[in-house]
Amino acid sequence: MFESVLVANRGEIAVRVIRTLRRLGVRSVAVFSDADAGARHVREADTAVRIGPTAAAESYLSVERLLDAAARSGAQAVHPGYGFLAENAAFARACEEAGLVFIGPPPGAIELMGDKIRAKETVRAAGVPVVPGSSGSGLTDAELATAAREIGMPVLLKPSAGGGGKGMRLVRSEEVLAEEIAAARREARGSFGDDTLLVERWIDRPRHIEIQLLADGHGNVVHLGERECSLQRRHQKIVEEAPSPLLDEATRAAMGEAAVQAARSCGYRGAGTVEFIVPGSDPSAYYFMEMNTRLQVEHPVTELVTGLDLVEWQLRAAAGEPLGFGQQDIRLTGHAVEARLCAETARAADGGRVDFLPSAGTVRLLREPAGEGVRVDSGLSPGTEVGTAYDPMLAKVVAHGPDRATALRRLRAALAGTDVLGVDTNAGFLRRLLAHPEVVSGEMDTGLVDRDAASLLRPSVPAEVYAAAALLRHAALAAGGGADAGRASGEAGGPAAPGGAAGDAAGAAGAAAGGPEGSGGRPGWTDPFSVPSGWRLGGTPAWTPHPVGIPGHEPVTVHVRGPLHAAEIRMEESAVTPAATPAPAGTAAAAGPDGAVRARLVPGSDGPSAPGARLLVEYAGVTHVFHHAPDGAGGHWLGRDGDAWHATAHDPVAAALRGGAGAGQAGALTAPMPGTVTVVKAAVGDAVTAGQSLLVVEAMKMEHVIAAPHDGTVTELDVTPGSTVAMDQVLAVVAPHEPAATADGGPAAPAAAITEEASDVPS
Repeated sequence: MFESVLVANRGEIAVRVIRTLRRLGVRSVAVFSDADAGARHVREADTAVRIGPTAAAESYLSVERLLDAAARSGAQAVHPGYGFLAENAAFARACEEAGLVFIGPPPGAIELMGDKIRAKETVRAAGVPVVPGSSGSGLTDAELATAAREIGMPVLLKPSAGGGGKGMRLVRSEEVLAEEIAAARREARGSFGDDTLLVERWIDRPRHIEIQLLADGHGNVVHLGERECSLQRRHQKIVEEAPSPLLDEATRAAMGEAAVQAARSCGYRGAGTVEFIVPGSDPSAYYFMEMNTRLQVEHPVTELVTGLDLVEWQLRAAAGEPLGFGQQDIRLTGHAVEARLCAETARAADGGRVDFLPSAGTVRLLREPAGEGVRVDSGLSPGTEVGTAYDPMLAKVVAHGPDRATALRRLRAALAGTDVLGVDTNAGFLRRLLAHPEVVSGEMDTGLVDRDAASLLRPSVPAEVYAAAALLRHAALAAGGGADAGRASGEAGGPAAPGGAAGDAAGAAGAAAGGPEGSGGRPGWTDPFSVPSGWRLGGTPAWTPHPVGIPGHEPVTVHVRGPLHAAEIRMEESAVTPAATPAPAGTAAAAGPDGAVRARLVPGSDGPSAPGARLLVEYAGVTHVFHHAPDGAGGHWLGRDGDAWHATAHDPVAAALRGGAGAGQAGALTAPMPGTVTVVKAAVGDAVTAGQSLLVVEAMKMEHVIAAPHDGTVTELDVTPGSTVAMDQVLAVVAPHEPAATADGGPAAPAAAITEEASDVPS
């Protein structure tokens, strides 16, 4: 076994590999870019070496800098993780030439299986069934188009040099074939440095099932059963499980043997995966798709059902040890399901489509689940800066149980107990997906998420979320009135607030908002005009308005009256959904004649700096539990059951200024996420048609095509290729030929049409 191993990766996979190295007594060496100087994997390693600036090309993708880090740290071997250079034969060969052991397959096997065209030819010769498609490499656009027509629509365009969904395009119509080929080549060239494509028959409603392999250098190859990876969006896996609910024992054994033959055909060593496309109506008619010559993101589900540590056996195989077991020793126990937690925002778009947009931010509060059968592989820690330079996957939440129903139930509960406040994530979306009837029954396919994604979104914000945000803001204002503000608020509108409720919450929220110790400069004295009590001489207390903004939704003004422990709240009913749990019929919690609802901060709420930061809010007679964290700018993040809302103090004047001159015009196209403009296809003065692509924005290895919302003329275009853009920044304006108007006479607010591709692996 090695004495020291360098982990040539970042994030959760680096933490995962370091965990096994620590258990085996092997010294770990981490590498980091400037963006990751304070990252969790850096802190958990025994040694960490800076390898360059944030850009991956100058750090994690630099063979020279990685080899230099290995030499400086005295590492004997290099574990590539997944993504970056994990399937780069040149890197594996460079490691060997530098006297380092590459913990992975031989360079020749990586080259062979990394070329999808040669891989299909090789496994076909070994007797493994393959998907019908084009043959030969280096096909021109015209040859690809001809092959596609011969196969028949729909077809799938795939880069020959890579995987993970990057550059993959499903084409259902010949009319868009040329444009899709060009887009696939562009993404393939940007991701892999090679724009070679192949085309395959598309199988409708397919299942994606893969076989996990282990091989040593002594001729032993075993399979560890299968993983079902059919729950995908944009061809990227988001939920995986083992074993598959589709396969019977005979099909499992046949597919496992086919995978073993594929591995033997290329002289494989280490951990690898053979992926198959399987018709849901006939599991025995499976086809080889590709072989991933690395550890997979979803390897934890296999570890949980087999009891094997795949990273350990990667290390042992690389060190020359034989496998300590044979095929007859492999037993699958129970069921495991994994969900990929990603930094992204899911938003409804035109035509029932859902756009999954990369998000960024600072982790203000982190709550990761635990419990029986629950495992979390994470690269997060409080304060982590999530940017757009790398893959959006943050962590994996995994659950194991004696059967599939138990594993699914545990995973749904684990996702409900997950909070990454400060960054939008897909935790709530995943939780609802796992409750989808087709998922529960095991009858899903790779198109399920794309078909039903819109039904898995929360279309609007629950009323109690706005109530909680307004009460926190109200508490911050009360705290700003001085140490006695909580009591003053109570005296103005009712009984004194108990210390555990309004007083504590006000103090905590006030501290988060930066409220002063006193208002008039005299300790112990309260300026009555600084207390949000609504006090009026000889009259009914007035309402205090709190305009609350939540991204993706229209701002709502929440009016609060009375003390925090016994307040009344009124808001625009059309702007929000009812409380998640309706008040019991006949209770005093029902809204009054003026639409007011009773609400209060419940004793037991934590300050925002407390571990877990629980916030209890009673609204309409029902107590709701949130986790919360200040955003550092006067707003708050609120989390519950995997969902999160960023509630800010909305300022309409500031919002108008941020939007820029073009934001209020019909046809203003804004950036759906922070990123970089890579392609500009139009110029000012061009006449464009609805749906015509105008420019491309890239973030976290995802390409987003911004299209014209209607027929018109480009009147503004303020970006060029290479421009860095912020979320909601105006990119272009298309003046309509016939301006549309909304029902209230104002200009329509068109949304950019977006198409996306994403990676299967974090890099």
